[in-house]
Amino acid sequence: MTDSRKLDLPAQGLNTLFGVQDQNIKFLESLLDVRIGVRGNELLIDGEPNDIATVEQILNDFRDVFAEGNSFSDKELKDAFKQIAEDRAYSLKDHFQKARFNPSGKKTVAPKTANQRKYLDAIAKNDLVFGIGVAGTGKSFLAVAMAVDALFKKQVSRIILTRPAVEAGERLGFLPGDLQDKVDPYLRPLYDALFDLVDGEKVTKMLEKRIIEIAPLAFMRGRTLSDAFIILDEAQNTTSEQMKMFLTRIGFGSKAVVTGDITQIDLPRGQKSGLKEAERVLKDIDMIDFVYFSEKDVVRHKLVQMIVKAYEERASEHGAD
Repeated sequence: MTDSRKLDLPAQGLNTLFGVQDQNIKFLESLLDVRIGVRGNELLIDGEPNDIATVEQILNDFRDVFAEGNSFSDKELKDAFKQIAEDRAYSLKDHFQKARFNPSGKKTVAPKTANQRKYLDAIAKNDLVFGIGVAGTGKSFLAVAMAVDALFKKQVSRIILTRPAVEAGERLGFLPGDLQDKVDPYLRPLYDALFDLVDGEKVTKMLEKRIIEIAPLAFMRGRTLSDAFIILDEAQNTTSEQMKMFLTRIGFGSKAVVTGDITQIDLPRGQKSGLKEAERVLKDIDMIDFVYFSEKDVVRHKLVQMIVKAYEERASEHGAD
């Protein structure tokens, strides 16, 4: 059953709310299956009653958040609209007053999908979180952002970022330099995330002082990592022994995030992935959470989302065969 309602428009911020050529409102129409028109200072909405109620809540929240001096881009509003459409309990106020955070003062970070929001919530609430899913879903970047946030809030005293350097073994032996020089290119995505979030000079100083440590997983053996935010990236390329070794490094006052994509395992044929085993072994333990991402969570170029989906469909076909 469809309904109609007239809502008063906010006196300020209309250009921001509607976006360039009304693209924001058109996007909201497509998400909620409503028709929205404007007449003077009124918004005319046609649609299902619950969809109209959602639009009304968005409008009221926008009025309040804008009045507080907040600013947002078209993309930020569209991201918020998309998440609200997926989860009606979520609100525009939640998105702009609670979900967004600025880890070091350089760049504001906000979840772009409902699963990203679930992931951030899980990291905040649990000592160990697994983020599993396809490439481009923000698993590693968001984990680094949470680590930086915890460091600057003095919740931890250091950050440790690690990867199983599968590509840094004998096949890279011909490269010049010491072991660190050889593995640094493989660890580069972690450096990129840090420098995106924190001023370069600060990152360099913290690396020099070992407040931030980026190293291959093999460097973690024999250590106890206390009062630290620890991230194991590309965990699909750990062996069972490596995964157990990493998980048993976690010390008092520490938080750990493990990320990986089980569709991109680079281990030698016949060797089991430690990430896949951890899924089975740890799934029922309290204080450990698993968050799963799909192609819908890809936040890179739209073409990447289509490519990921095509490969997943191809893999399903082969599975059926």
